[in-house]
Amino acid sequence: MPVNADVERPDTESSAESAQSLPINELFYSLQGEGKLAGVPTVFVRTSGCNLRCWFCDSYHTSWEPTHSWMSLDDIIDEVSAYDQATHVVLTGGEPLMYDDSVELLNRLGEAGYHTTVETNGTIYRDAHIDLASISPKLASSTPTPEKDPKGEGDWASRHEDRRIDMGALTTLVDDYESQLKFVVTGPDDMDEIEELVDRVRDATSTAIPDSDILLMPEGVTRDQLDETRNEVAELATEHGYRYTPRLHVDLWNDAPGT
Repeated sequence: MPVNADVERPDTESSAESAQSLPINELFYSLQGEGKLAGVPTVFVRTSGCNLRCWFCDSYHTSWEPTHSWMSLDDIIDEVSAYDQATHVVLTGGEPLMYDDSVELLNRLGEAGYHTTVETNGTIYRDAHIDLASISPKLASSTPTPEKDPKGEGDWASRHEDRRIDMGALTTLVDDYESQLKFVVTGPDDMDEIEELVDRVRDATSTAIPDSDILLMPEGVTRDQLDETRNEVAELATEHGYRYTPRLHVDLWNDAPGT
């Protein structure tokens, strides 16, 4: 269900049901394309809105120009349950943990027996039913400088840079949930920052973080773009002993929505 309308939030005073809702950009059934669960049949619930602005964002209409419809949690769960082939749900965005009602949605999905993955940039912590926290800390190479800003304005550069790492939220997510650290790699110059950040997280957490839980993912939202980056990133993963993760959905369906 791709959503193309920017719809006002329902009147939260009219009923308890309408108060529990989320801005949904897409809700669809596909294969998980990234991370340790790549290839698993999955229902994706994509919220709209983000507290960061990566210049290479692969969900442009959840960040730079957000579009959505507000859906009640009951309606979201009804749509998820209609895909009876899947027992895995990914809550993604944008940044889904921006919203208080994401906690209730995750708790209800957990109670219904679903395995839940949250795809987050790691700057917000929530206490919720999360089976896998897929944390993608944003590197300096993600900052939308005036030269890279897709809107050509550069207005978000300083805000993004100030917000992109929150060590308190990041380390608490790692300590409280099974997690993977998934880095979008634009090239070899990113590796020094990745190594430094991994060391900082390991020093600040009580949870052991094996190299197999540190994932390097090539930047690129089309097959042509990945053709230029995937081999280099795979070689970096081999060199550093980290896990390489594909973007399986791009390999299979290019940049088609709802995949």
